[in-house]
Amino acid sequence: MAKIQMTTPLVEMDGDEMTRILWKMIKDDLILPYIDLKTEYYDLGLEHRNETNDQVTVDSAEATKKYGVAVKCATITPNAARMTEYNLKEMWKSPNGTIRAMLDGTVFRAPIIVKGIDPCVRNWEKPITLARHAYGDVYKNTEIKVPGAGKAELVFTAADGTETRELIHNFTDAGIIQGMHNTDKSISSFAHACFQYALDTKQDLWFATKDTISKKYDHNFKDIFQEIYDASYDAQFKAAGIEYFYTLIDDAVARVMKAKGGFIWACKNYDGDVMSDMVSSAFGSLAMMTSVLVSPTGVYEYEAAHGTVQRHYYKHLKGEETSTNSVATIFAWTGALRKRGELDGNMELVHFADKLDKATVKTIEDGKMTKDLALITSLKDVTVLNSEDFIKAIRETFETL
Repeated sequence: MAKIQMTTPLVEMDGDEMTRILWKMIKDDLILPYIDLKTEYYDLGLEHRNETNDQVTVDSAEATKKYGVAVKCATITPNAARMTEYNLKEMWKSPNGTIRAMLDGTVFRAPIIVKGIDPCVRNWEKPITLARHAYGDVYKNTEIKVPGAGKAELVFTAADGTETRELIHNFTDAGIIQGMHNTDKSISSFAHACFQYALDTKQDLWFATKDTISKKYDHNFKDIFQEIYDASYDAQFKAAGIEYFYTLIDDAVARVMKAKGGFIWACKNYDGDVMSDMVSSAFGSLAMMTSVLVSPTGVYEYEAAHGTVQRHYYKHLKGEETSTNSVATIFAWTGALRKRGELDGNMELVHFADKLDKATVKTIEDGKMTKDLALITSLKDVTVLNSEDFIKAIRETFETL
């Protein structure tokens, strides 16, 4: 059979460690045999980020703006140990954080539902999609270690030189200070992305912060969401038969645990980081989670929701066998290929992505899976496959569909 042709390239962002190994396997076994793949390639592996002083990350984000769709492998965000391990020039920032800020995007994450992988929360029947604001707050913070007694103040100096001051704390001993910020523009983009995604997927939208405690910071999020909803989305939501409502974050957590699912839960940056891991883990595994960054201008970046699987990578380097779950990375590729096909009117590409998703799920439901899923499945007599054989099993299933 002739390979499926592409008219517009994807932006391809390669990554680190075990996910980089899986990335090549997925391309070689599941994509290149069927598609005449066109990508603009960027190596976001930590060594290359270090060589380019992280310019490659900026370049990949600019390319994503140009072409509209990207697919990204998991990458290392270095800490002190990584500084030594990779002999880094400096502790480079999270590539995800850089890309999210440049695209002004919102991250939408949803579990991949598979028969035999049952949610820990027994009443969850449908996926819960986490919408995570991807700018500011603790991820753009400024911190000071307070050495001893003294006064800490929050100071804003306006363009005309006037100052606004608020006392943070009168320290009598050592302590710590953290300063956070966000912008109305970024919050507005977040709101629009959430409302548009809810309309696209026809799901109710929940939004939660802690405005009763944070009466200015969190309340500003709440107010902007409500103003935008009232001005632009109320009639559209009613016509679509879906609902938007705001609640406190602690109330949302309690309600989520008793809900059936099938809605979007919008959270601030840190809340979304934590809650997406909770939801994905409760549905089965971080490796069974889709993740897409959506900008208000209609740019999409698909990625796996998990890390680089460092422990498996060290085993791989020793020549030991690994059983690493590649589902989230496969779904990152299919998500990007599907969106590329939709934007280009290339239905062959869309159908391929749908078929590969189906083959991946069917392989697991047929009892062929990686070790992490075998430990939690309710299916009997399953076959545990290593990293490479699992991908090959998906290809065999794909060929039968």
